[in-house]
Amino acid sequence: QVSLMESGGGSVQAGGSLRLSCAASRLPDGNYYMAWFRQAPGKEREGVAAITNWGKTAYGNPVKGRFTVSEVNAQMYLEMNSLKPEDTAMYYCAAASGYWRTPPLSFSEYDYWGQGTQVTVSS
Repeated sequence: QVSLMESGGGSVQAGGSLRLSCAASRLPDGNYYMAWFRQAPGKEREGVAAITNWGKTAYGNPVKGRFTVSEVNAQMYLEMNSLKPEDTAMYYCAAASGYWRTPPLSFSEYDYWGQGTQVTVSS
């Protein structure tokens, strides 16, 4: 069973940076992909960034050029720079087994989820 745990959330002023981490107890067998999602109150869960086990990445349009996803030894990271108040949300990591040429940003494609970590950006 794959379990995921996020850390690194917090409060920061606009323009600042945060680094989120996601620790996996074990990774899915074979090919796999992981992603960061976020959900603000009253809004749908949104795909932020995703990465395959061979390093192919994908980003949601609102974060392109500001966020960077990486994965090393069952740890996934999200470097968030130039943060904006609209980045405020609960951030979740997710994982699934399988092959995608480009990792998906749709929450329906993921089987394993963490509990989330809150990111708050003040103006």
